[in-house]
Amino acid sequence: MASRGGPRAAGTDGSDFQHRERVASHYQMSVTLKSEIKKLIYTHLVIWLLLLAQMVVGHLKLLPHDQVAMPYQWEYPYLLSILPSLLGLLSFPRNNISYLVLSMISTGLFSMAPLIYGAMEMFPMAQQLYRHGKAYRFIFGFSAVSVMYLVVVVAAQVHGWQLYYSKKLLDSWFTSTQEKKKK
Repeated sequence: MASRGGPRAAGTDGSDFQHRERVASHYQMSVTLKSEIKKLIYTHLVIWLLLLAQMVVGHLKLLPHDQVAMPYQWEYPYLLSILPSLLGLLSFPRNNISYLVLSMISTGLFSMAPLIYGAMEMFPMAQQLYRHGKAYRFIFGFSAVSVMYLVVVVAAQVHGWQLYYSKKLLDSWFTSTQEKKKK
């Protein structure tokens, strides 16, 4: 190593600092988890926009009723599921723990709960479709209950992974907070 103006220490070429240039693992984890959560939020946004489009087309009767069915009851509260995603995105720039916790709680309330209710609401219609082959609602020629069950399954996975990664991110942030307190 060299001092400010003096000679370099014998036996070094100045490249022995590389081992000190590693990023702490919880910082690497934070960046990776934020990236994964953002991907899930953007996937959720696509699902949300599709449901919003179905609701607008259904209510404004832009297409015939046999093309796009009226929305199920669970779809209305699910529209609030955009709020947890926005809170999650707001928590990222400054590693705001309280926004992330609010995002996780509201994901359960505004995202997962309507999906569970939706699965229960559509169950009798799905049962009727698969036992008797009768469908009364359609989305572009497909049974609306089948399409919406597919949406429910995909959305539940997106929100489940979002909660999982958010919990791991929260743990990562707590690790860095504890290390800062030790110093």
